[in-house]
Amino acid sequence: MSNALSRMHAYAFKANGGPEVFERIDLPIPEPGPGQVLIEVAFAGVNFAEVQHRRGEFGAPDGPGGYDVPGLEASGRIAAIGAGVTGLAVGDEVAAYLPSFGGYAQFAVTAADFVRPVGALPLQVAAGVPCVYPTAYGLLTNVGRLRAGETVLIHSASGGVGRAAAVIARALGAKQVLGTVGSPAKKPRGYDAVFIREDFARGVQAVTAGRGVDLVLDPIGGPVRKTSLSLLAPFGRVVMYGDQGLHGDWSEDLWALWKNTQTLAGFNIGDVARRSPETIGRHLDTALAALASGELFYEPPTVVPIAEIADVHRSFEAGIHSGKTVLRIS
Repeated sequence: MSNALSRMHAYAFKANGGPEVFERIDLPIPEPGPGQVLIEVAFAGVNFAEVQHRRGEFGAPDGPGGYDVPGLEASGRIAAIGAGVTGLAVGDEVAAYLPSFGGYAQFAVTAADFVRPVGALPLQVAAGVPCVYPTAYGLLTNVGRLRAGETVLIHSASGGVGRAAAVIARALGAKQVLGTVGSPAKKPRGYDAVFIREDFARGVQAVTAGRGVDLVLDPIGGPVRKTSLSLLAPFGRVVMYGDQGLHGDWSEDLWALWKNTQTLAGFNIGDVARRSPETIGRHLDTALAALASGELFYEPPTVVPIAEIADVHRSFEAGIHSGKTVLRIS
């Protein structure tokens, strides 16, 4: 790459804090190492984990020059390939999961395990797939072990993972797909019933005739998690995948889990990416193909210029966003 093209623009932060800490900076374009791919980013997905990153819940910034560049998802074209990479070529349109962040930039590098061709899927749609859909598939299949005919309750139903999980659960044969939201203004598609989170137990009991649910997907924590356990049918499972409610350490009585034939499990995409990267790649492949073919329905994302990233993060923190938001990088 020539000297004229050796640097890139990125939106990053040097100190943790509110959305105002974002700065537009210049950084060297990363070079792909063995097994890695460099992507010229067209669009970057936005996830709540990036809000947590900015606020400092993952630690202080320690990237080049003391800056961290957020962004777990990207789509674009392959600009360069490291040694040992097969099945991908420069110029391919791809979607990529970025476990070390970096999507809010003109170029991003990641392991080839997490990069897949988008096929017929538009790049702006593909940008919202690499973190959200592998998470949803992992929650429902690897950990939740959803079976046809079961009932699923999905908290944060209007978020990216929630919407993806509802569609996937239906495709996997779920009998009922229920959800909760924080505001009555949020009305996600794909659910049989959606309840306000503050008082969801009564509604769930009513629509399941008191039986309860087989599987709960919970990124909220705290009282929501506690109540979810009380709503489980025999052999029911609660799968945790976040703590958006900032409830901190949380514990449950193991004796109660045993006596009530319940399972409490966890899913963390970062851990899976470290220890089973092929799982992420497999789910990403499945999702891109199913979305492109129409097997899985999707709503077009909201596309926002990267320069408006501070406002996007404010809407995430205020809980007023709905659906998937992607940033237009180039």
